[in-house]
Amino acid sequence: MKKKKLLRGAGLLILCMALLPLTAFAAEEGAEYTPAMYATFWALVPPIVAIVLSLITKEVYSSLFVGILVGGLFYSGFSFEKTLTHIFNDGFVAVLSDSYNVGILIFLVILGAMVSLMNRAGGSAAFGHFAKEKIKTRAGAQLATIALGVLIFIDDYFNCLTVGSVMKPVTDEHKVSRAKLAYLIDATAAPVCIIAPISSWAAAVSGFVEGEDGFSIFIRAIPYNFYAILTIIMMISMVILKVDFGSMKTHEANALKGDLFSTGKNTAVQETVPVNAKGKVIDLLIPIIALIICCVIGMIYTGGFFDGADFVTAFSNSDASVGLALGSICAMILTIIIYLIRRVLNFTECMKCLPDGFKAMVPAILILTFAWTLKAMTDSLGAAVFVADAVQKSAGSFMNFLPAIIFVVACFLAFSTGTSWGTFGILIPIVVNVFMNTNPQLMIISISACMAGAVCGDHCSPISDTTIMASAGAQCDHVNHVATQLPYAVLVAVISFITYLVAGFTQSAWISLPVGTVLLLLTLFVIRNRVQE
Repeated sequence: MKKKKLLRGAGLLILCMALLPLTAFAAEEGAEYTPAMYATFWALVPPIVAIVLSLITKEVYSSLFVGILVGGLFYSGFSFEKTLTHIFNDGFVAVLSDSYNVGILIFLVILGAMVSLMNRAGGSAAFGHFAKEKIKTRAGAQLATIALGVLIFIDDYFNCLTVGSVMKPVTDEHKVSRAKLAYLIDATAAPVCIIAPISSWAAAVSGFVEGEDGFSIFIRAIPYNFYAILTIIMMISMVILKVDFGSMKTHEANALKGDLFSTGKNTAVQETVPVNAKGKVIDLLIPIIALIICCVIGMIYTGGFFDGADFVTAFSNSDASVGLALGSICAMILTIIIYLIRRVLNFTECMKCLPDGFKAMVPAILILTFAWTLKAMTDSLGAAVFVADAVQKSAGSFMNFLPAIIFVVACFLAFSTGTSWGTFGILIPIVVNVFMNTNPQLMIISISACMAGAVCGDHCSPISDTTIMASAGAQCDHVNHVATQLPYAVLVAVISFITYLVAGFTQSAWISLPVGTVLLLLTLFVIRNRVQE
């Protein structure tokens, strides 16, 4: 009887709590709603909760959902109904009906299908055998991965999935851990795109510089993009010096013993379909080359190239989501036609690759959907407004320190929200307004600091779409990828911060960049000696 009374009491209490906010919600109808926590530090708490939980629990789906739930509760003032409607209507439904996001999901699915096609046709296996003959060492396999990542500079999503599918057989053969492969993919995605003049990232940054020649400023800012440049130097140096530290060292040691995943089980998607033993390297190269050419054409098409715009203008005005979706579907159709002509696959086998590719991308699609929804919660709480106000208030008093301050703020904002492009959109217009009529050189350095910090935060964040793509490309456990690459990214971030302090006073890349490079190399030598001892 006592249990029944307790259950009834609890049921009534829950019912009252659920109904109580309805009256307040009805009264607010018709008025524009602003949450009490809008544009305060609390706006950054939901992503911080999600990130901390994912690192502690090693489980990303539930951690992201808890972060979304916290954001919904903060927005609604802990109203049950408003929390529910905000999470689903303004969160999941809104992000999955956004045309840009849908384009990215289509691109993901098609790329998964193309990887499945290349595997079934025997192209990936043939490339693995070819690379085994040409690449003799673990260092060679890692350097080849870096080189391919640097060459594919058009877009970070495209980079992550293409480099992963091509280099997995090579790195597996030389017992390079999947965590290390994911790091190499991630570190040659956004960091390379942000210093490549012809990339979707250059187009995005150019669009945020209002009232100025955005493309010209982007070119002048490249030498000051210390995080991107130092990340590439660090990757190459680590491979040549054969130094690993943190949890990555454990993953690499386990890989040498045969465990590429350090999870106790093979977490990769297994290819259970028959593979054509007659496949050749050309069956891998043709789809990859077709993908690159078609995606470039797709992007300049969306930018108006075929309506008379020049190549650079078309790239600056391109829609990466639509361009990549159009390019990838054309490349897939072309690949299927070539495979049918070469008779490496029949039509039925080609069609079976479509659902296989979709299944391979389901984990990445789920994490991306949760991450986009968490960003929607953060946006609705005014995180961007809070950070913008903080930067503008500190601009006047710390002029020479401002590049280093902007780098840290951009790191934190991109890490918390999981988006570097959103960080560009918030901070770059502020930097332009502060420096446009006072110190143009310091404006260039500060814009670079904003870009570098955004890439750094994006690189470190578990909820970043690029980080998620790198995990998917390497078929590595997502939390393992984040935990192993975090010490590497933090090391480069600290040295980049010091370099921006130097740049703020010298205002010269010829002085500051060599200082950062020497500092990074000295640190790696010290770490190698400590690890060996």
